[in-house]
Formats: sequence, structure tokens, C-alpha cells
Amino acid sequence: MARAVESSTSGATLRGGGGVAAAVLVFNGATYGFTIASAHLLGPTGYGALAAWMNLLMVVNVGSLGLQATAARRLSSGEHSLDDVEPHLVRLTLVSSLGIGLVLLVLTPLIDVTLQLDDLLMAALLGVSAVPLTLVGGLSGILQGERRWGAFSAVQVCLGAPRLLVGVALMLWRPEPRWGAVAVTVTMVVPVLVGLRALRHRRGRVSAGRDGLGEGLRSLVTEMVHNSQALLALFAVSNVDLIVARHVLGSHQAGLYAAGLILAKAVLFLPQFVSIVAFPSMASGESTRTFVLAVGSVVALGALATAATAVLPGLALVFVGGSEYADVRSRLWVFAVLGTLLAVMMMVVYALIARGGQRSVYLTWLGLATIVGLGLTVHTVTAMLSVVIAVDAVLVVVLLVAHERGRGLPVTGIAEPFAAG
Repeated sequence: MARAVESSTSGATLRGGGGVAAAVLVFNGATYGFTIASAHLLGPTGYGALAAWMNLLMVVNVGSLGLQATAARRLSSGEHSLDDVEPHLVRLTLVSSLGIGLVLLVLTPLIDVTLQLDDLLMAALLGVSAVPLTLVGGLSGILQGERRWGAFSAVQVCLGAPRLLVGVALMLWRPEPRWGAVAVTVTMVVPVLVGLRALRHRRGRVSAGRDGLGEGLRSLVTEMVHNSQALLALFAVSNVDLIVARHVLGSHQAGLYAAGLILAKAVLFLPQFVSIVAFPSMASGESTRTFVLAVGSVVALGALATAATAVLPGLALVFVGGSEYADVRSRLWVFAVLGTLLAVMMMVVYALIARGGQRSVYLTWLGLATIVGLGLTVHTVTAMLSVVIAVDAVLVVVLLVAHERGRGLPVTGIAEPFAAG
């Protein structure tokens, strides 16, 4: 009977994965298209300002991802009834969205100076865009936790496609970084509306009793903060090497390394749909095969991408920037290996979050410090790659061991109190 349940769960996971994979592909493709179009339409100076703005928005997005993971885990774990949990998640989403947006609006002058935008309106748009961005995280987490993959996929598509279309139109009209930021901010409303429409059937059925409301919210806030710092550590580990490279390598070598990282990031996000679809099953603990299948799928996709890069390095070179980066052509397959390691690491970190792991994810911060410490001692692209791959490989193994050691434990959150509605 247990095997039948596991097979059913795995089958449902695979069926849901197709639509989510397509949606994530559209989102990533639209994001990449927006980036390339911005670089061509704005020129180096204008694109530099928009890229700095977008990078800070990516950091802000960590809060949205933490909220999404929290919502999905609570709804998938089976520890509480949907009607008890969802009111708290809705409140947390609203409070977090408005809170993050307000803080960023207050910091508008500092953002303007730090990013050297010379445009207070563009700096203020970061705070405005943070509100719908965080709302999308909460809504996506609820849909993910309920395993409503069709609606979840629609939100992902609407998160990327409108940005590309509206962004290109506005920057063709006014080739200024401000209008790229306007496009991102305005189009962020579309996935929010799609998510709200998908959840409209819940509005009249959710009981938001006052018993345990404060305690439940505190529990969710604690878990969201924990999940956000875990994902922030993952984000930092996958990006800090570029910062170190700019300090220890010459400008040309650092540029080659940055170009190689474009391929590494593509391989990192290629199997992103696997962690999205597998997360609810891992959180509920209903299928012991899900984690193994998920990691195996990530490794297989990474191996396929690495092999394709090794066989077709010329095509991969076009993807990362063209003939100007020909010096890194022979090492592009190594960057694909790096991307595969990062993808596996992301899968394991999400698995630890799904299991309510509290301490294991702090190992990622140790990996970050190691990359910085060792990276500052190298002076070539090959040496930097060797350091990062070695540290990431060790970190993946350690996290896998931590996950396996915790498999026998019950699925628990950081704090569990919810009163019955």
C-alpha cells in the first residue's frame, strides 16, 4: 500500500512538472530577453543603472521566496487544516508586502546614492515594486502548497512575459533606465491579479478566528525569517565569486569569468521546476522517493547541459556573449559543471527547508566564507573556478549528509502553534 501511495505521488509530481517546466522556461526566457533588450536599447551607461536596480530587486526578492517557501510548506505538511493556516498566510503576505515596500520607500535617497542612479523616482520604484513582488511570493506559495500547478504556472508566465513586452515597448519609446524600472513595476501587478483570481474561491470559506491568531502569526514570521536567510545564503554563495573575481583578476579575466557565469546560471535555473513541484511532497513526507527522484532529475539535466556544452562550445559561446569571449570557450563546460552543482545545492536547501531543518542551512554561510577566503588567494579564471567548484562540491555533500541524517525525524516547522478555527 505504501508503495502504491509513493507511486501515485511521484506520478502526480511528474505530471505537474510538465506545465511548471514550460512556465518556468517562459519566465526565464522572458527575463533573459528583457536583459538583452535592455542592454541593446539603453547602452552601457543606461543599462548599468538598470542592472544595478534589478540586482537590488533580486536581493529584495529573497523575502518573497522565503514567504513562498513558508506558505507552501505549511499548506503541504498536513500539520494543520487549510482553513486554519490560510488566514495567517494571507495576513503575513499583506503585512510583509507593505512593510518591505514602506522600508524601501523610506530608504529611497540612500538607494539613489548607493546605486548612483541620479533619479529619485527610479529609486522609489524599487519600494513600489517590492509590494506586488512580495504579494506574488505569498500567492505562489499558497498555490504551490495546494498543488494547483495550472494556476501556479499562469502566475509564473505572467511574471515574465508582460515585463518583456511592456519593457521593450517603453524603452523603444524612451530609451532611459527609468522606463525599464517602470515596466518592471507596472507589469508586476499582472501576476498578482492572476493569483488573486485563482484563489477567489477560498475567500468565503476561510475561517479567520481570533483564537491563536497572534501566536500563529509569530510562528509564521519566525519560519519566514529562517527560510529567507537560508535562501539569502544560497543566493550569496551562487553570486559572491563574481564579486571576488573583480577584485583578484584583471578586468579582462574578470569579464571572461562573468561571461562563463552566464552559462552557469542558465544551468542552475534550468531544473528550477523540479524543486518547485517536488517541494510539497517533500514537506508532507508522503513519498520517500521524491527527493531521490528530484536530485536525480537535477543531476541528469545538468549532465545533459554539460555534455552539450562540451560538444558544442561554439554555440555556448554565442549564448554567453560571442567572439569577444573566445578565450573562455574551452572552459565553458566547466562552468556548466558549476551550474549543476549549484542546482543540486538549491534542491537540497529547499529539501531541508521542506523538512523544517533549522541548523543545517547555516552551513551554507560557512561555504560562502570559504569561497571568499580562498578566492582572494587566486589570480586566474581556472584557479577561481577550481576553488568555487571544490567548495560547492563539499558543501553539497555536507548538506546531503545533513538531509539524510534528518530523514528519520518527523516533519516539523520552526514553531507550530495554530489553534483550531
